[in-house]
Amino acid sequence: MPAAAELRELADDQLLDQLGESKQELFNLRFQIATGQLENSAQISQVKRDIARINTVLREREIAAAEATTVEDN
Repeated sequence: MPAAAELRELADDQLLDQLGESKQELFNLRFQIATGQLENSAQISQVKRDIARINTVLREREIAAAEATTVEDN
């Protein structure tokens, strides 16, 4: 579980890679639930939080970039 501060230090491509890995892990966990193999259902909540953290950092960067271009235009 990376903290948001640790995620902010990563490059965009690394964040996107980690996002893809987390989404794949969530898919696998859901598959394990369906087949009755998942022992720790709390993992699903944790992975969802990780995905939300990554999306938050990406959105923060997107907003900062938009604000930077707005300031340059003025």
